[in-house]
Amino acid sequence: MSAPSAAIYGCAGHHLTEAERAFYRQASPWGFILFKRNVQNSDQLSALTADLREAVGRDAPILIDQEGGRVQRMGPPHWPKYPPGGAYRGATNDPLGDRELARLGGRLMAADLKAVGINVDCAPVADTPVSGAHDIIGDRAYAADPATVAQLARAKAEGLMAGGVLPVIKHIPGHGRAFADSHHELPVVDADLETLEAWDFLPFRALSDMPMAMTAHVVYPAIDRRNPATTSRKAIRLMRESLGFDGLIMTDDLSMKALSGSFTERAERSLKAGCDVVLHCNGDLAEMTEVAEGVGPLRGKAGTRAAAALARIVRTPEPLDEVEARARFAALMAGKLGAALGPAVGEAP
Repeated sequence: MSAPSAAIYGCAGHHLTEAERAFYRQASPWGFILFKRNVQNSDQLSALTADLREAVGRDAPILIDQEGGRVQRMGPPHWPKYPPGGAYRGATNDPLGDRELARLGGRLMAADLKAVGINVDCAPVADTPVSGAHDIIGDRAYAADPATVAQLARAKAEGLMAGGVLPVIKHIPGHGRAFADSHHELPVVDADLETLEAWDFLPFRALSDMPMAMTAHVVYPAIDRRNPATTSRKAIRLMRESLGFDGLIMTDDLSMKALSGSFTERAERSLKAGCDVVLHCNGDLAEMTEVAEGVGPLRGKAGTRAAAALARIVRTPEPLDEVEARARFAALMAGKLGAALGPAVGEAP
């Protein structure tokens, strides 16, 4: 069997079109990513994930952004509403309890995702915000200090993995200091390398054993004055050598306005810099076709990392009494969130 291409693509709606099927069959992406536009209910979503895999003729990874809070693609009325990352800190008035609660949240999310054929979650956020930074991260961050971020992000990741879902730590090497939203413009972080090492990079170094990471579309002049981390050979080298991350590195969405050039050029630059896989999210077939022109087979070290990541998917998830676990999660989190989220937190619909 030929190697898949080094790309992850989205799709436009609840069901695949014939044009999408034909494109996926020819382009053979390594994986797929889903958004709210693709989500209707459990039966529909299960059918869609099966169709995506059938289109490429293999058990391709299927990703989603299911963080909780503002970033939750699967939600009520068919799935529980989960709190944002920032809600876990102090939720139990005990750091160890907070970590266990974050792990439980990840384990419950994994149960939701695995049931519909999704096996990769683009979470946890390992960014540490600073005062005055753009709120694109905001309460998606687990805390305002890097040590707590590392602890709670690890707990969330471990809960996901226990349920058979791979986590993707993001946005390496750190988006929390950015004063702009990379969806709309290119942020520049002017902090010196010593400051970045002590703050922004710390959680990513602590999570260097994770299977996958997503890059930040952010320029760090202390690393590379010209290129955002996604397309910077220097930044990717830092992730590998200084941060010690040897898992699969995927780009953030190539369609974000922080990047420039054609979609073919964006893909080529990202892969040339050292990213293993490129990500294109919006389901625009014309754009995906452009991306495909800049992407080759997923081989060599990148192919080895991709295989190693998938090998870490637990085939038999950790046993879970969902009714008890959801009730326990809701009770523990209620003390933090009170009536703001009410009984929807962690409860099955």
